[in-house]
Amino acid sequence: MRKQNFQWTEMTMGVCYYPEHWDRSLWRDDLRRMKETGISVVRIAEFAWNKVEPEEEKFTYTFFDEFLDICLEENMRVIFGTPTATPPAWLTEKYPEVLNGREDGTLYRHGARRHYNYNSGKYQELSARIVEKLASHYGKHPAIVGWQVDNELNCETYEYHSEADSEAFRVFLKDKYGTLGALNEAWGTVFWNQTYTAWEQIYVPRPVLNDGYNPHMYLDYNRFISESTIRFCRMQTEIIRKYKKPGDFITTNGMFWNIDNHKMAEECLDVYTYDSYPSFAFGLDRDPKNTKDLNDRHSSKNLTEVRSICPHFGIMEQQSGANGWVTRMSGPAPRPGQVRLWAMQSVAHGADYISFFRWRTCTFGTEIYWHGILDYDNRDNRKLAEVKEFYRDFKKLDELCGSEYVAAFGILKDFDNVWDTNIDEIHRRVAEASEEEIFEIAQLTHTPYNVIYLHEDTIPENLASYPVLFYPHPVIMTEKRAELLKEYVAQGGTLVLGCRSGYKQENGKCVMMPQPGLLRELTGSDVKEFSFVHGMEEPVWADWDGKRMEMPIFNDVMEPAVSGRSDESAKETYPKDCADDKIKVLAAYGNSYYTGKAALIEKKTGKGRTLHLGSAFSRQNAELLFEYLGVKDPLRHLIEAPEDVELVMRRKDGREYLFVLNYQFESRKIVLKKAMRSVFKEIEVCGELEIPAFGVEVFEVLMNK
Repeated sequence: MRKQNFQWTEMTMGVCYYPEHWDRSLWRDDLRRMKETGISVVRIAEFAWNKVEPEEEKFTYTFFDEFLDICLEENMRVIFGTPTATPPAWLTEKYPEVLNGREDGTLYRHGARRHYNYNSGKYQELSARIVEKLASHYGKHPAIVGWQVDNELNCETYEYHSEADSEAFRVFLKDKYGTLGALNEAWGTVFWNQTYTAWEQIYVPRPVLNDGYNPHMYLDYNRFISESTIRFCRMQTEIIRKYKKPGDFITTNGMFWNIDNHKMAEECLDVYTYDSYPSFAFGLDRDPKNTKDLNDRHSSKNLTEVRSICPHFGIMEQQSGANGWVTRMSGPAPRPGQVRLWAMQSVAHGADYISFFRWRTCTFGTEIYWHGILDYDNRDNRKLAEVKEFYRDFKKLDELCGSEYVAAFGILKDFDNVWDTNIDEIHRRVAEASEEEIFEIAQLTHTPYNVIYLHEDTIPENLASYPVLFYPHPVIMTEKRAELLKEYVAQGGTLVLGCRSGYKQENGKCVMMPQPGLLRELTGSDVKEFSFVHGMEEPVWADWDGKRMEMPIFNDVMEPAVSGRSDESAKETYPKDCADDKIKVLAAYGNSYYTGKAALIEKKTGKGRTLHLGSAFSRQNAELLFEYLGVKDPLRHLIEAPEDVELVMRRKDGREYLFVLNYQFESRKIVLKKAMRSVFKEIEVCGELEIPAFGVEVFEVLMNK
């Protein structure tokens, strides 16, 4: 977990509001109705550049002066957004160089949002100026409690193809490699005669035949986009910090692609916020018969990622109605109970601030179907009543503010490998499948986990609190990262790796080493062959102590890496025995042409051990691993619950709180195995209870009972 500089001290509820969308006669009444609902914070201004600078260098503050003064009178606090996500028409018309473009160079034109590029010197200049004007004028306003930078950095697009981006990319590469010779070596440009003889020959990605781009160039391009985004964010936060009041926080709302969000949060922000829309799972373009999909419960996977950035985060946009543009993403309205359920899902995973999007559905523009709490008619409705109900329960959770999520194990990730999956189809196919399957079986077996991103400054102590870590497919491996993993295991940790591990170096080139490369000493495995599972034969399986274990998608065909023994001598006792008592073959393939070869190898190192699974992860094989490693269903001594109910444990000051969330259209029965206090009902409960459809309960475990 990375450091955060701000935490809410009580559960706080807000809403997104756009005074520029509504007649002034509605403002005060809207704020008063919000307060009656429990809302105490509004986010404003992130799309309102013209309201402050309607013409170049002509600034007016009257509009937001008036609104902020009304907020102050009505005791409504404000998060002020910088408006750089939507540059005004006068700007893009006069300075077309600020526009982003498609890969073929066609510029995006004015009319949507996020059509600018981070690397335009002119856009940086004009963005800095508007932020300076806003922060210097409003920074001391007593109604303001926080600042949001831009809106959803890298949403809509996470690639940039303007001339300014190519120029900045060259600077990035010069700083990284120093010489063209070093760059050509790192990118393997001798392949297909791609060698560069001048920096001006290098561009951000452009159209190439059959997408045959250089993967090593694209990997650096992804890193470049992240650095460009962070630089743009940092530019704004440094300006805001000069003017904001002590105690006011700076945030941005995410989480989007090609950004090292951890680095951005660490270097630029005080706290991180997320935009949660669980009903994307019910989009009208989806197959309702997909029973394997966890639907809106799947948002818990995203929230786990957010928690890895900021353990006590906020939700800047929490879904309150149906969502859709006039051009895309139509979905159904939330059923009774789902608005409360989805908000509590966010709280269970670490959110201490919940801001609903939006107060009232806009009557014009692209998002007329992105519904808010109130509908076009402005009348009280079912959603408003449900938000009020949520607030009553939310405030009963004040004692949980700042509590810690209790995880049974951790999943390791790093941005080198995340970005490699953007480029490498094989890596993506294997990694995405494994990540999804581990999440799903963890949910269904009530086995909670955290995600931990490895950075340059990660040390073994950052990992020591997790007795078990899965690092599913670390294709790219560095010596520093391999040493970190070795120290974690030596100190008593258990590391689980999947197939396709350790065969690339940091620039994306394959290493001329036996797989899993730099991890081979740690795993005790030697990959002799590897292949996608053939689609013409039955699913591949392995025999693990009499249990049939799935070995899906891709297979590493392995032998124990026993030092000082030839392959042939190893086969004499393999797989039942091994001369190196630190290495054990736990499972062997049961079919395909590699029947009998090692499928799962365990090696002891120091006080710990490493397991190398020669396939992608599936629900079935991951569950077998959970059982073997002793992490499955750590809450079973407290509660018995069906698999389609989510369980989350949070802990604070030695007190434990159990969230039970029912995402189903019907009620579900649970059994509490010891006395607990119902936080919402404020009574002691035990035994069999019924959780209604879309219901949520929170129980405090009574330690003395």
